[in-house]
Amino acid sequence: MAFLRAGNSSEWAVIQGRGVWLRPPLGGDYAPWAELRAQSRVHLVPWEPAWPRDDLTKSAYRRRIKHYQREARDDLGYAFLAFESEGDRLIGGVTLSNVRRGVTQSAMLGYWLGLPYVGRGLMSASVRAVLQHGFEPLRLHRVEAAAQPTNARSVALLRRAGFAEEGLARRYLKINGAWQDHLLFAMLAEDWMTREVTP
Repeated sequence: MAFLRAGNSSEWAVIQGRGVWLRPPLGGDYAPWAELRAQSRVHLVPWEPAWPRDDLTKSAYRRRIKHYQREARDDLGYAFLAFESEGDRLIGGVTLSNVRRGVTQSAMLGYWLGLPYVGRGLMSASVRAVLQHGFEPLRLHRVEAAAQPTNARSVALLRRAGFAEEGLARRYLKINGAWQDHLLFAMLAEDWMTREVTP
């Protein structure tokens, strides 16, 4: 039994942000998702776990959706696709994964952005929208994030969003087939309520 569990209403939540909106991925999103991921592969590979050989296939996408739905039902994680409000174009994705309840009430933030949308502030807006969802309806106390020190854009995004840097984790995550150091960041619910975000 989950302590302070938020329930599964977030499984189908639509989240509005500044110039963006987010919702859980659906089967019908496969074509635009696969196209954007393929177009952005060189841009994404240095910052993500190694892509399986079948990663962009329809069957792998179906497995991904089932995993996301199961995680949301069990209050273990919440995945969202992010869309630009103008034109409703898919721009990337944001997740709150590894949700821990009990005395912790925390989750891990992850995100990816398609190459055509880099540098326009859309992922910053998406992250802020998901943070509001995490701290309010999901009632999280702490949201953690990690970025490789060499990923200047990701580090800057987290700082702009109001995350506090908490240190360096050596060889923390296996990224693109190799264990990589990561800077660790966190935001607390009280940080969120009193934040001053940088545009």
